Amino acid sequence: MRQILIVVGLVICMLFISSELSAQVADSIQILENTQVSNSDAGNLIVANTQGNTGSSSWSFNLLSILRGLLGMVALIAIAWVFSMNRRAVNWRLVAVGFGLQVILAIGVLQVEFVQMFFEFVGKLFNLVLDFTKEGTTFLFKPLGGDKIASPLMSFAIVVLPTMIFFSALTSVLFYFGIIQKIISAMAWIMIRLLRLSGAESLSVAGNIFLGQTESPLLVKAYLEKMSKSEILLVMSGGMATLAGGVLAVYISVLGGDDPAQRLLFAKHLLAASVMAAPGVVVISKVLCPQTEAIDKNVDVSQEVIGENILDAISNGTTQGLKLAVNVAAMLLSFIAFIALVNYVLLKIGMWTSLNDIIASATVGQYNELSLQLILGYVFAPVMWLIGVASEDVTLVGRVLGEKIILTEFIGYISLADLKNAGALAHEKSVIMATYMLCGFANFASIGIQIGGIGSLAPGKKVLLSQFGMRALLAGTLASLMSAAIVGMIMG
Repeated sequence: MRQILIVVGLVICMLFISSELSAQVADSIQILENTQVSNSDAGNLIVANTQGNTGSSSWSFNLLSILRGLLGMVALIAIAWVFSMNRRAVNWRLVAVGFGLQVILAIGVLQVEFVQMFFEFVGKLFNLVLDFTKEGTTFLFKPLGGDKIASPLMSFAIVVLPTMIFFSALTSVLFYFGIIQKIISAMAWIMIRLLRLSGAESLSVAGNIFLGQTESPLLVKAYLEKMSKSEILLVMSGGMATLAGGVLAVYISVLGGDDPAQRLLFAKHLLAASVMAAPGVVVISKVLCPQTEAIDKNVDVSQEVIGENILDAISNGTTQGLKLAVNVAAMLLSFIAFIALVNYVLLKIGMWTSLNDIIASATVGQYNELSLQLILGYVFAPVMWLIGVASEDVTLVGRVLGEKIILTEFIGYISLADLKNAGALAHEKSVIMATYMLCGFANFASIGIQIGGIGSLAPGKKVLLSQFGMRALLAGTLASLMSAAIVGMIMG
């Protein structure tokens, strides 16, 4: 516990020091001065300064926001401790170091210029991927003799889903040349040294930053059957807390639209959210199930065959991306239809009981009738306040968190984009915090995906996987909330 207090003290000092050093941030976001945004200006809710403006930083620090953020983080760790399988065995040194890493990463992304430049450089690469995808999509769907897709055809299925196909193929090529393996191995080596994890679980968590929750375990396929309970939970939790690269590119497109500055802004934050989730989920997972057995620190990446040559790798990646895109499209269709069904029933109940008029009046127009979104918003509103979301936005941000957990993060990010574009959120800080909070595959559907995917690689662990499903979901959710709380604290 003493180590945690020392780290907290150092973090607070770093926050104030960095606020002085970063008076000029190259690519900052302009904080909205007014809480009311007209619909005509809703599309400009967030303005990214990507031209190297040397004006003063738009980030501000205050003691209240820092204390509130610390309160939220302590509460999140306390929740994990309450559900811990062995409270006395919790390694508080690991908690302190993991917490410190998350804070340092957040300060770097929001306040340190050269760190911002790095994340923005990677973000520009993601934007290039989106542009390259657009070329292929335009070729397929433009009219013969034309040079662009007709407006009636511009839809989510045509504009967004093809990104998954190309990014999957690109990832397969990078994997074929061993580039991804080297990056993952380097990150795993750092985690082993700082967090004292086993080599296998470090590889899995690092891999989750680039790969999906069922692809990343392939890196440690040979170790899965021999893993301890604590290691298995971290493998599952890491998949819940981070986003695969292809999905990350999709959310950049969803939140940023066609505006290059907006795309760059959200690319930076989504990348930071996925990286920050890695130490965060280690902390939560190791509190939920502390490591008590001896560990193997060897870092050997499994050599899975992805293709006989580069063309075979492209072909295999494209096929996997197509399957993912079709699965996502079908999932969105079903979930959105079920939301409509539930809301229809709730709307009728609201009409019969006159609840709709009461709700419209009580929420000042945020909600007009009894709906699933209303219920989710108010259920998760206390958690949103706890992590530092502005009081005016707690129910709306709580709603998107509920949609992520009960439905999928796709629904959550689409709802967030709709709220952002409509100017429904009073504070820009709420949009950024929600971006971090939604990062990850932590939803009920992912439990089944992991049991099936990881279970096929390690049949002997299927029972354990099913037992740990809810704990992994909790770990992934708390890790994302931790990132959001830290970012909110730094934004002031």
